[in-house]
Amino acid sequence: MTSGPRAVLIGFMGSGKTTVGQQLARLLGVDWIDSDGEIERRSGRTIPEIFSADGEPAFRALEEDVVADLLAGERGVVSLGGGAVLSESTRQRLAGHNVIYLHVTAAQGFARVSGSKRPLLQAPDPAQVYADLLAERDPVYRDIATIVVDAQPHQRLVADEIISQLTTQEARQ
Repeated sequence: MTSGPRAVLIGFMGSGKTTVGQQLARLLGVDWIDSDGEIERRSGRTIPEIFSADGEPAFRALEEDVVADLLAGERGVVSLGGGAVLSESTRQRLAGHNVIYLHVTAAQGFARVSGSKRPLLQAPDPAQVYADLLAERDPVYRDIATIVVDAQPHQRLVADEIISQLTTQEARQ
């Protein structure tokens, strides 16, 4: 593996990248950082504000820059926004890293984010939008991931499973 984060968590909104990422970092004794939080910190605006004022393409360009910096400079656990992997350059940068896909079904994930102010779900049928976007992105997540875990169990169980798989993977190297 290249230098950089010990683990990079990817997955769709509601998969638990934040809660599992924090738990995983605690168990590994490393720092945790969220790319969306870093985007908000750097821009001084929320994600919905960026989407509203500048549009999704501008947000994705900012996201790409932030993720590049995190992959180069962080050593702990990094949680990426659900759409970060849409960028070809981000997908290339993820090569050689421990990339963990937190998989959820559309029903599980949507139940976790239902009623939120997420920009991509501001539609007449947000459950259908969620299901369609997850179906579209799932193959991309799977293609990039070095580890795929079911993100439905309690976050501690998911974090334990990731540690187990990381340990096995690192022992093979």
